[in-house]
Amino acid sequence: MNLTALLIALPLASSPLIYLASRARTSARAAERTSWWLSLGVLLILWGLWLRAALSLSTGETLSVTFGLLALRVDGLSLFFALVVLGVSTLVLVSSSAETTEGSEKYFAALLTTTGALIGMVCARDLFNLWVWLETVVISSFLLVALEQDRPLALDASIKYLTQSAVGSILIVLGIALVLAQTGSLTLDSAQSGRLAPGLLAAGVLLIVGLGIKSALVPLHTWLPDVYANAPTRVTALLSGAVTVSGLIILMRALLPLVSAAETWGLLLIGAGVVNTLIGNLLAFRQTDVKRLLAYSSISHIGTILLGFGVSLYANLPQAAQAGLFHLFTLGLMETLAFLCLATLPNNRHITLADLRGLIYRAPLVGVGLLLALLSLAGLPPLAGFMSKWQVFAAAFISPDPIVRGAVVVIALNILLALGYYLPPLLTLFAGEQPPSKRQEKRSPLTVRLPLILLSALIVLVGVLPDSVRWLTELASAVLVFGGVP
Repeated sequence: MNLTALLIALPLASSPLIYLASRARTSARAAERTSWWLSLGVLLILWGLWLRAALSLSTGETLSVTFGLLALRVDGLSLFFALVVLGVSTLVLVSSSAETTEGSEKYFAALLTTTGALIGMVCARDLFNLWVWLETVVISSFLLVALEQDRPLALDASIKYLTQSAVGSILIVLGIALVLAQTGSLTLDSAQSGRLAPGLLAAGVLLIVGLGIKSALVPLHTWLPDVYANAPTRVTALLSGAVTVSGLIILMRALLPLVSAAETWGLLLIGAGVVNTLIGNLLAFRQTDVKRLLAYSSISHIGTILLGFGVSLYANLPQAAQAGLFHLFTLGLMETLAFLCLATLPNNRHITLADLRGLIYRAPLVGVGLLLALLSLAGLPPLAGFMSKWQVFAAAFISPDPIVRGAVVVIALNILLALGYYLPPLLTLFAGEQPPSKRQEKRSPLTVRLPLILLSALIVLVGVLPDSVRWLTELASAVLVFGGVP
């Protein structure tokens, strides 16, 4: 089978088979272990396919497949985001092995479906199929958020997520319909030249607003804090590390046919980036729920990514798109590490600052991991979060435009503002006296510790050696700015 098709079809086809195979087992424990091992095997095969695709692209090979009206292609952007998705999904899956709950086979099946749909979404070559994949991601994510059916708050959050996503979907469909009516084509490669007609400008606005709901652009963000706070914590790691930011990737993809109005779209994204950063930081203050605090922090970091993407369109700076993708990558590392650390706590449903008290002594590995994640999110050197923010600001400052430089200054000053809400959890990690060793918490299994060690190491290494991922972000940014490379 075609390599591109395998990358997408394997997790989607395996998902129901794994669920059925697990349901055939007689005990809940056997079903959970069966679904975990089979899901891990699928993800390991996907890693092998990803490596094969990376080698093929490096030699100039075109990776594409067409099934009737469905056209898919692996390019630099697909390869980059597939790496993010596979990385987050694998680490979340490995970490989940220690938590046996009834219905785990549903969780693992939905996780694989989300993984396959995310990869399919970023490989789509036309607006309609891009929307279909996006809705598949929303539905599978909804199932993950609503997994704990005994929690009314989780069900409420999942319904809120689905309802607001449905509104975004309607706007996206209207935007797609306008593009089809005006141009007669929905392919992402058919960029319109010259000044856009009013109908296409309206289509672009509808796409930005619709996808903005799914990407938590302020003031369309209200679903995100509730979902992050009330979803199972490992599900939140997947949402924050891959699902939410996928909307930003798709937003840039969807604007490719309307690229002749790049300056207009860029200006809108820059403005949205400033608003996201400021509002996200302000709302994070006075939060005592740690997951909700990280949700507002994520909204703020989305603003930094928007700045990079917006400047790349507004000022025609490929470096800014590359820097924005780099920050998207590091945000996935930081958020995934933070939520996986929180998932190890005994009471990981509703986590307050009091639950972090003395964590650095009670569970040193978890405490150090959360410490690195928070310091990196705060933008302190030499960690990955500092380096990616610095690259966004440096790339944007190449432009002499006062609007761009003003936006950079505002967002940079917000880093200082953010320290005000990162400081309490950081200090709480060290609060209290060191307990005797006999009172330290039980050591976590290796499958829980390994993802924390790997993510902690990556946050340090990527901060010290940012060029280690530059080849991939440059390939991806070429697609965003110039419309794509095979």
